[in-house]
Amino acid sequence: MSKPVILLVDDEVVVLDSLKIQLKKEFGNQYFYEVAESADEALEILEELEEDNVEILLLVSDWLMPGMKGDELLIKVHNQYPDIIKVMLTGQADEDAVERAEQQANLHSCLRKPWDKTELIDTIKSGLAK
Repeated sequence: MSKPVILLVDDEVVVLDSLKIQLKKEFGNQYFYEVAESADEALEILEELEEDNVEILLLVSDWLMPGMKGDELLIKVHNQYPDIIKVMLTGQADEDAVERAEQQANLHSCLRKPWDKTELIDTIKSGLAK
């Protein structure tokens, strides 16, 4: 049985790298950390992981990305994989988008960029504790 996955989605590689480093430092090898640079790539990864019977625990997504916005992605993910814990990480989401994600995607939390490492880790821990 492979380890459960935390999926990180952001169109900026530097953000993905930073998130991955912080999570690995905190959680070590408890999880696999997958990254996607777009909503479409994230959906492909989710599909592949599901086909391989890999448990996806949590998804952290940016809001402002080319193509599909983060709230749209989270709603799609929620409709297909309702058990995945969803966190939005954003520098510029409008309140409507956050509210939409809360109502339609069961958003666990919305963190603002630049994020506080402790707040990020605490949010992920509280999400995983669900």
